[in-house]
Amino acid sequence: MSVVAPPAVCRVVRGCLAECIHRGDMVFADTSGRVLAFAGDPGKVAYMRSAAKPIQVLPVIETGAADRFGFTDRELAVMCGSHSGQDEHLQAVAAILSKVGINEGFLGCGTHQPLSRYQSEKLIRDGKPPTPLHNNCSGKHAGMLALAVHLGFPIDGYWRETHPVQQLMRRVVGEMTGRPEGDISVGIDGCGVSVFGVPLAAMAAAYARLVSPDYFAGARRGAVERVVRAMVANPVMVGGAGRFCTALISATKGRIVGKEGADGVYCLGVRGMGIGFALKIEDGNRRAIGPVVVEALKQMGLVSEEELSALREHGEPQVLNNRGEPVGYVETAFDLRKETDPGR
Repeated sequence: MSVVAPPAVCRVVRGCLAECIHRGDMVFADTSGRVLAFAGDPGKVAYMRSAAKPIQVLPVIETGAADRFGFTDRELAVMCGSHSGQDEHLQAVAAILSKVGINEGFLGCGTHQPLSRYQSEKLIRDGKPPTPLHNNCSGKHAGMLALAVHLGFPIDGYWRETHPVQQLMRRVVGEMTGRPEGDISVGIDGCGVSVFGVPLAAMAAAYARLVSPDYFAGARRGAVERVVRAMVANPVMVGGAGRFCTALISATKGRIVGKEGADGVYCLGVRGMGIGFALKIEDGNRRAIGPVVVEALKQMGLVSEEELSALREHGEPQVLNNRGEPVGYVETAFDLRKETDPGR
């Protein structure tokens, strides 16, 4: 069986040579799932990874857990985020656990150095190891623990694929993406919980729906409104200082809400327009994400010059040497094929 390689979407130029080339697939879709524009294969199946987090918070709200435990928008936002391990992130996750009545020892996400370089170096200087709170997924895990406690499920092994919490996550992802549960590929994320594989067009449609509360009725409508409101009001909780997710929400004043996933995944929704977007960089390199997402939004006319200027650091990053001097740059290399293009 022949496999068509994704198109080149980004290249890294050093001196007179394109030193690295990143390939990928991307798609814009509306709430109905209709493809609006794409490059590569809009049907490419990939794991959503952490781009699914805002969707995975929905049952925390819909079941009444958020109200029972009095979660603030700031705390809901860190559940949606892949945080940097800054002090405000650690405090928010600790507050979630305290409200649920458990401690960080119940977190099953494992440990890694905080994504914040400052926090990582501070731990090293202080001779302290990272804790589960520093894990960028600790907010999501705290939300899953809250869900387990609220619904009366055992908290032991809440991260395992067969646990009712993970089964609920799969169902909600299926509802938001419009994919039957049996058609969703399931793997295990770095933090130990299930990850869900669906076509990029389904991811884009899910984000179009996430930012379009009128698409839903009942509890789901209120839940998506609350999740998006939390992310927009607290962009630093979704990522952290200097992170692209935080910059995108801030630069567009919450008009565009995006979330990165590991290994080159990015999803976003454009509020007020019912448009979603999904990207998968083939080699998983995250340095391609910012330039490609910004260029895709630019080609679709979805960002203003002022917003592009605010996002320049991410959209047009420089390659620096160890002295901090620019020695190259990252540039995009694709043209979106829109639905009105001939041959569609």
